[in-house]
Amino acid sequence: MITPALPRDGSACADASITAWALAARGGDSVAVEHFVRALHRDVIRYVAHLCADPQAVDDLAQDTFLRALGSLHRFEGRSSARVWLLAIARRAVADSIRSGAVRPRRAELPDWELAAERAQPCGLPGFDDGVALRELLDGLPEERREAFVLTQVLGLPYAEAAALSRCPIGTVRSRVARARATLMALLAETEAEAAAPSEPALAA
Repeated sequence: MITPALPRDGSACADASITAWALAARGGDSVAVEHFVRALHRDVIRYVAHLCADPQAVDDLAQDTFLRALGSLHRFEGRSSARVWLLAIARRAVADSIRSGAVRPRRAELPDWELAAERAQPCGLPGFDDGVALRELLDGLPEERREAFVLTQVLGLPYAEAAALSRCPIGTVRSRVARARATLMALLAETEAEAAAPSEPALAA
């Protein structure tokens, strides 16, 4: 019987459960499909939001990711974690949309990705809990550093898995994350300094 809740004793156990659900879903277990999608939906939204230049296309790209994944489950053999496998599909979905130009902005109120991104606060970076929008700061990073930071610090992937997903050496990922953290700290300090600076007095008429 498939357990509907993820274990709370570490990401490795959670990944093992998600992978088990993916394998069961491959065999036609509809309950496993539901648990698999629920477990990774937020991660896909976060990842796509940081890769995609069009915020209003995020929901469509996330849906496309899951449609591709569910259509390819029969080929999933569990050689990597289901999370890494799905994020690789998300990466291809975003790349395909950029190449084809087929994803167009759609009318919407505030999309869910914005709230998800702001809630995905990284560990060890003081100041983010003070209401500074993580998404806005991440937009100031080069694309490769932003992706490395999101994968490891926001989504919590091990460096080895992030390296496999990004198709680069693990040392490169570590370097990109270190540089991203340094840049984010500098941007955060600059933002806080601007907020603390006294406003200019109004000129007398």
